[in-house]
Amino acid sequence: MRTLFFLLFSILTFSQQTKSVDFLICNAVIEPHFFDKSISGSVFYQFDVQKAIDTIRIDAKDMKFEEVLLNGNKVKFKNNTKELLLYEGYNIGLNVVTFDYKAIPKQTLYFTGSEENLQIWTQGQGRYTSHWLPSFDDVNEKVIFNMNVIFKRNFTVIANGLNQSRKGDMFTFTSYNKSSIYPFHMQNPMSSYLVMLAIGNFQKQETKSKSGTPLEFYIDKKDVAKFEPTYRYSKQIFDYLEQEIGVKYPWKIYRQVPVRDFLYAGMENTTSTIFAQDFVVDSIGFNDKNYINVNAHELAHQWFGDLITAQSGKHHWLQEGFATYYALLAEKEVFGDDYFYNELYDYALQLRSAAKTDTIPVMNEKASSLSFYKKGAWALHTLREDIGAKKFQKAVKKYLKKYQYKNVVTDEFLAEVKKVAKHFDTENFKKKWLEASGFDMLLAESYLMKNKSVAAYIQLTKEKKDLENYKAILQSDTYFPIKQYIFYKLATTSFEEKKELIEIGMKQNLYVRQAIAETLTIIPSEFQKQYETFLDDASYQTREIALVNLSTNFPNEVNRFLNKLNNQVGNNDKNLRITWLKTTITKGEISEFEQKECIEELLKYASEDYESSIRENALDVLLTVNRNNPKVIQSLFQATTHHKWQFTKFSREKIRELLKNKEFRSRVEALVETADEKTAALYLKFLKE
Repeated sequence: MRTLFFLLFSILTFSQQTKSVDFLICNAVIEPHFFDKSISGSVFYQFDVQKAIDTIRIDAKDMKFEEVLLNGNKVKFKNNTKELLLYEGYNIGLNVVTFDYKAIPKQTLYFTGSEENLQIWTQGQGRYTSHWLPSFDDVNEKVIFNMNVIFKRNFTVIANGLNQSRKGDMFTFTSYNKSSIYPFHMQNPMSSYLVMLAIGNFQKQETKSKSGTPLEFYIDKKDVAKFEPTYRYSKQIFDYLEQEIGVKYPWKIYRQVPVRDFLYAGMENTTSTIFAQDFVVDSIGFNDKNYINVNAHELAHQWFGDLITAQSGKHHWLQEGFATYYALLAEKEVFGDDYFYNELYDYALQLRSAAKTDTIPVMNEKASSLSFYKKGAWALHTLREDIGAKKFQKAVKKYLKKYQYKNVVTDEFLAEVKKVAKHFDTENFKKKWLEASGFDMLLAESYLMKNKSVAAYIQLTKEKKDLENYKAILQSDTYFPIKQYIFYKLATTSFEEKKELIEIGMKQNLYVRQAIAETLTIIPSEFQKQYETFLDDASYQTREIALVNLSTNFPNEVNRFLNKLNNQVGNNDKNLRITWLKTTITKGEISEFEQKECIEELLKYASEDYESSIRENALDVLLTVNRNNPKVIQSLFQATTHHKWQFTKFSREKIRELLKNKEFRSRVEALVETADEKTAALYLKFLKE
């Protein structure tokens, strides 16, 4: 795209913390190109030079630039592959720079699928948006971003802000057949890492919050039947957080969209959260893995992270600790006090365990995610308990109002706490929870004891085995994790000794039943019929566990168990179907042709046509049942080029382990001779290590 565009704009100024230059507005027309995984565009930046400076920098990784104009005049510039450097043609006061650019991003902008199943999405967390859009890696540079996206018609395009044309907008760009322009406009500034783009074949459902904010929920058109369980409680969570935080949702619209092979659980881009396809579930899958916590966490970030942003990594807990804690409060609203305190207890156990080796405090840019998220949440819980919920809300409200659209540090939040709770020792709080390493489990337990169920749980973990007490607990209305704990604690106890407890537990909810299914790996024949009822539970995980254990214990009846679960897929990673295929191959009474069909289906799931979670599950099985198959080997090596680090780690570790085997190494060496150039290079890369 060579021709620049010009947009009418209003001059808006916001207090920024850059010393010399304040970038105010970005207007961009961008076009992602799926065929070569590139992006091109024309960008307009309005900025205010507040005092003399030698060079103005715009972060831009591996980009090419044309037609760079400053205040309408062509100027010299430098491109060091990391930044666009401007060193002439600007004045003290307001300035405008415009330019065309093109990039083939190595990260941050991802292209997946093909044809009708293609998806394009971004993940700029931290400082990575500059790989696809000339912008700012410094989170303290907040800008109003208006994105105008060119893409094929009949696809859904999502970016930050309101999707609408504005009176007076004028575009001059090269148009293409069957393409449209999708304009998105923001009203207030944000950090560059929160700029987003998502394109796909999505279906949309719309509603409004109690306060009138438009809510848009997206899902792949193939998954429309999963709308309700995926987005269950979404409106309730939005309304609750707005009321609990005490500050109206700060943006004009809120969207959520799932994408395939997302790098993390979710990302809180301003106005438009992207989350992982793994959380798209049906009603049964909802019981195994649901979106509720991630949903609430990313929404809370719209205030804590997007509206106000930590000045540096040292204060990162102001984003993650707050989002984690408010997500728990939202879940408390949905599931109740017992759930809330049980989750806090689980956080405490994780923190106590990690404290043995994790010695970096929360207020340190090198702190672990566990510290930022869960110790940060615990710090806020103790603060809220100590000063009271009303004062806590008042402090948070003042803090958000005072620093909205700005960057913050910890002391600024604590100063607001001090104003509403004059006798609370904020310095001691900071030293104990934010500046000290370790985790005080005894102190945490003193807060947890407020909840009777968790208090009983803690007490139970400290007592010796007592079957009569366990029986009384199972027959009571005690919160179910305590009942689960009983069966995990009795995992090595003989069936006869715990038989009565199992009979009681079988009548409990599906999570208690799952604990029984998981821990009863040796199934007495007298209990077989009852154990088989797990195959009907409303949990794909329980069904998978039951299939494995039943097939191991009763090998002569494997085909009957397989027939019971035939054609059931399971969760997004096809866990149940892939376990079904493995069981069929290794234990089923099937013909050679049927076995070949099962292998072919697994090979299909291991191919690049499927998500990494499905591919990993399929490869894991194939490496057990058919690892010397050239197609299996090729699929395993191809996995090392995937963009998702968790999947590439799995494949690299498997390859290095297998290459220690002489037969497998010989197979790979032979394949080098017949493979295409790209695949052969992959083989040689690992063979030469």
